[in-house]
Amino acid sequence: MLAEYGSDVYKIVLVLHILCAIVGFGAVVLNAIYGQQAKSHKGPEGLAIAQANFLVSKIGEYFIYAVFLLGVALVLIGDPVNKFGQTWIWLAMTVFIAALGISHGLLTPRVKRLIALMTELNAMGPPAAGATGPPPQVLEMETVGKQVGIFGAILNVMLVTILSLMVFKPGLG
Repeated sequence: MLAEYGSDVYKIVLVLHILCAIVGFGAVVLNAIYGQQAKSHKGPEGLAIAQANFLVSKIGEYFIYAVFLLGVALVLIGDPVNKFGQTWIWLAMTVFIAALGISHGLLTPRVKRLIALMTELNAMGPPAAGATGPPPQVLEMETVGKQVGIFGAILNVMLVTILSLMVFKPGLG
């Protein structure tokens, strides 16, 4: 058979799976650092950092999708050694799909909101004479920024969980 567990085709798919993981998750796992940099650089500079990070993260998403698809291919090629019924495989897939839900349903909308708020603040220009307190956008950014941090941390824990499942392979055999 052309493709079976341990074959050259299997190894090529495994290399692509790992490469996509490095590129995709590498593009997003340190987003909190970019967030801190955007927060510490007020005005157009901070907005530029946030926008660049969002673009890199969107590109990383495609590699993350490929990780899943190549993982499925590895299970299919690796049968009978690897099977979808093995705990480590179905659990890793479940955590991955849950992470996508958190990313698309909770994290991404909040990151988009932060960028919109930063854009509004930059368009407003300097505060009017006699203005007291920060604009409402600043307060909302604080709240949304904390939520982004929490969801980002949850996603990082989920990534470590998936990686641990792949390394330790509970339920194999």
